[in-house]
Amino acid sequence: MKTISFLPLLFIFIVLNHQVSSQSKKRLRDHGIEIGILKTGTQNAITDVPGVKVGHVTLNIGDSVRTGVTAILPHDGNIFQSKVPAAMYIGNGFGKLMGYSQVEELGNLETPVILTNTLSVPTAAKGLIKYTLNLPGNENVRSVNPIVGETNDGYLNDIRGMHVKEEHVSEAISNATSGPVDEGNVGAGTGTICFGFKGGIGTASRVLPEEMGGYTVGVLIQTNFGGVLEINGTPIGVELEQYAFKDILGSADGSCMIVVFTNAPITSRNLKRLAKRAIMGLAKTGGIASNGSGDYVIAVSTAENLRIPYQSNDPIIQNHELRNNQMSPLFLATIEATEEAIINSLFAANTMEGRNGHVIKALPIDKTLKLLKKYGK
Repeated sequence: MKTISFLPLLFIFIVLNHQVSSQSKKRLRDHGIEIGILKTGTQNAITDVPGVKVGHVTLNIGDSVRTGVTAILPHDGNIFQSKVPAAMYIGNGFGKLMGYSQVEELGNLETPVILTNTLSVPTAAKGLIKYTLNLPGNENVRSVNPIVGETNDGYLNDIRGMHVKEEHVSEAISNATSGPVDEGNVGAGTGTICFGFKGGIGTASRVLPEEMGGYTVGVLIQTNFGGVLEINGTPIGVELEQYAFKDILGSADGSCMIVVFTNAPITSRNLKRLAKRAIMGLAKTGGIASNGSGDYVIAVSTAENLRIPYQSNDPIIQNHELRNNQMSPLFLATIEATEEAIINSLFAANTMEGRNGHVIKALPIDKTLKLLKKYGK
C-alpha cells in the first residue's frame, strides 16, 4: 500500500492562506490617511519604479517556522553583466548585511537584493551566488558580490533551525513580478516584530512632479525594530501603551532593512545621500536605531543610461547625472515613502503565533484609526 504524505499540501495551504489574509487587509491610504505631500505611484510600491520586480518565498510551517526570503530586482536582464549604481548607509550597524564593502568601494550592485533572517544570510548568499553563476553569459565569472540583508525573527521563528535553503532564493527571484507587492507576514517579513506589534514587509512610492523631473522613488522595508510608534505625528505607541522600554515586547532593539530604488539618474555619491534620508523616514515613525538594531539602507538607481557593463573595450565611463541641487525633491520622496512603507507593514500584518507558543498581536487598526481621528489626522 502506497503511503501518501500530506505535509506538502499542509505547507501550501498555510502559505497561501496566510498570503490571502495579508492581501485582504487595507493599507494606510485605503483608510483615507495620507503621509506627506507628494503623489504616490500607481501601486504605491517599489515596483512603481520601471522594471523593478519583487518576489517572496514564505515559510510558515507547523508551530515554529516563521521566516522566508524576499528578492528585489532592479531590472529584467543579467544584473551581473549590466550592473546598476548603488550605495549603502548604516543607521546602526548591529547587523549581518553581506556585500557592503564592495558596494561601498565600487558604487554598484551586481545581484538582486535578497532579504531573509539573520542566521540564513550565508545560505541565502550561496543561493544567490549559484543563481548568478548559472545565468547565461556568466560561464566565466569567478567572483560575485551577493547582497543579502537580514533581521532577526528568532522570537517567532525557530531561527536556529536555519530553515531557509538555497533553492528558496532562486524561487523568490523566479517569483518576482511587477505590480502589487504582498505586504505584512510574507517573505522575509514573515516572523518580524515592529514597535511591539507584528511587523513584516511594507512598501510605498512617490512620483515627483514633471517640473522636478518626474522621477519615481520606491521603498521596500523589512520591519523588525522598536521605539515609540507615531503615525503622522500621532503618539500611537503611547496611547496604546506599547512602546520601547515599557516591557520586553516593546524593546527598541531589532533591525530594519530599507531598500530604496529610483529611476533618477544618480550615481553612488548622491545615492549615499539619498540613503541617509531614509533613516529620517524611520525616525518619523518613532524608530530610534537603538544599540542592538541593524538599520541599513540600500539605494539603487535603475536609470538605463547609468548601467555599468561587466566588460567594455572603452576605458572611459561617461555619466549624465543629476546635479546636486536637483536632489532635494528626491530626498523628500525618500523620507515620505520610507515612513509610509513602515506603516504599511504594520497595517498589512496579522497576529501570529510561533516558536514556543509566542504570540505577537497585530496593530489594532480600529483603535489606531480612532486615535488618528482624535488627533485630527
